[in-house]
Amino acid sequence: MTFASHIRTIDDLYGPAGRLEALLNTGRDDAPYSALICHPHPAGGGTMHNKVVYHAMKAFSSFGIPVLRFNFRGVGLSEGEHDDGHGEQHDARAALSWLEHAFHKRPILFAGFSFGSAVGLKACCGDVRVHGTVALGLPVHAEGRDYAYGFLPKCVAPKLFISGDSDIYGPRDAVEEVIAHAHEPTRLVWIEGADHFFQGTAASPGAKLDLMQAEMRAWLTDTFALQTNA
Repeated sequence: MTFASHIRTIDDLYGPAGRLEALLNTGRDDAPYSALICHPHPAGGGTMHNKVVYHAMKAFSSFGIPVLRFNFRGVGLSEGEHDDGHGEQHDARAALSWLEHAFHKRPILFAGFSFGSAVGLKACCGDVRVHGTVALGLPVHAEGRDYAYGFLPKCVAPKLFISGDSDIYGPRDAVEEVIAHAHEPTRLVWIEGADHFFQGTAASPGAKLDLMQAEMRAWLTDTFALQTNA
């Protein structure tokens, strides 16, 4: 059955630093999951309107899943100030709680891009409400910032990692070393000819966002037996 998603502005999402600007892409009433997506680093212009975040939302929405996107503290109309990823974990947990109450404790799926994947993974790790996580462009070292993932061995929910094979912030050897210590089940996908933002390279021009989206859909189908709304 075909389903048309609609966008709602959310006015009652609050974190410890105040109100968080948010949008909900509605889903089917009988959708088995809800989903949360976290955006990349604000210093690079990251917001909930980022192209990678948008395409991740479309992947979830193709299954009729309602999807919440929000701006971290200090971004857009969200109150508070940037906190180098510490306070942002509390923002992500506040968003999880909003979804839990809005959708009557329905299981949650998470996706994050770059900074959003690092922050969101840490916030979601060990949270029984989260049944699966997707890390897009997992950063290891970016613009002077180092990211550590020592918590991953304790994250038992299924995990998907998708990165471009020309990602300068998450080189193949560094990302593979991180994931080697992650708790199974995990799936790692390298998008050929893609950079950190899933754009093309000189040798392989053209955006690769559709490939990223296809890998998300395939994993959601394989892992959670979901069916798209054709």
